[in-house]
Amino acid sequence: MTVPASSVATAVDVLAAAADAGATVVLSGHVQPDADALGSTLALAEGLRRRGAHVVATFPAPFTLPASLGWLPGADRLVDPAAVPDDPAVFVSLDAASTGRLGDLAGLLATAGRSVVVDHHASNPGFGDVSVIDPQAPATVVLVAQLLDGLDVELDRALATCLYAGLSADTGSFRFGNTVPRTHELAARLLRTGIDHAAISQRLFDTAPFGWLGLLSAVTGRAVLEPEVGAGLVWTWSSAREARAHGLPSDQLEALVDVVRSTAEADVACVLKGQDDGSWVVSMRSRGATDLSRVAVSLGGGGHRAAAGYSSTLDLDGTLSRLRAELCA
Repeated sequence: MTVPASSVATAVDVLAAAADAGATVVLSGHVQPDADALGSTLALAEGLRRRGAHVVATFPAPFTLPASLGWLPGADRLVDPAAVPDDPAVFVSLDAASTGRLGDLAGLLATAGRSVVVDHHASNPGFGDVSVIDPQAPATVVLVAQLLDGLDVELDRALATCLYAGLSADTGSFRFGNTVPRTHELAARLLRTGIDHAAISQRLFDTAPFGWLGLLSAVTGRAVLEPEVGAGLVWTWSSAREARAHGLPSDQLEALVDVVRSTAEADVACVLKGQDDGSWVVSMRSRGATDLSRVAVSLGGGGHRAAAGYSSTLDLDGTLSRLRAELCA
């Protein structure tokens, strides 16, 4: 991994000092946390508790945890962001590519005694007092594992479950190009703690309400292939309202792009998700020929080369027009 050892050491020093003093440490992943953001938050939170810190783990509003992640160890100890102290000794941002991804909690970067940013997104500009940012890391949990090692926190099944959830999710069950030898080395280490990796994968990838099948049928049925756009684009759309019509929470829309991305004739897959306020959240995946980090940043978002996203206040046609222009640039 390419993260400077000095950055990890500095972050460990800051966190260890807070823990030794029994000080308050607030940890947060990004808005609408995925397995990597939440797994990173919960694992580091528990590690710091064991070291003696007063830990407040949270994530930005809306404070609604997806059913697919609510079973993770420590999830029941998450605190509503409205109840988070505004002057902790340390604030830790996890898996957030920009300050905007922290929502209202971004203010803690200025009001906390120290701030530590732990992330693996290539688009992260580097914010906070201490930055542990490694775009080569397949998941933020990889960096959290390094921090836990530096804090002399032994990995057990609870911590390993959180870390494995993030690792398997952000590597697509180790199918994506970000999987490298050290990814499997960490996975093996986590497996040695006795975690039930099959149960973790089933909960993350193979469990959904029956209504998901109806939603999937509707969304894939209106998919559009545009091979002349960039290296090829396939896109479709859904909305929070449509999800509710199928008896589903809006977080069920997140998995749609990983179905659409299987289209062989398009390098880029895109799902536009309509929000109740009229905006669109755009999720993109690339099969390798397109740098989606560049595209997302140009449109106000961020992410990785092969997976990125952004938000748009334009209507559906306007959002698609801007996306096509960037893919052809």
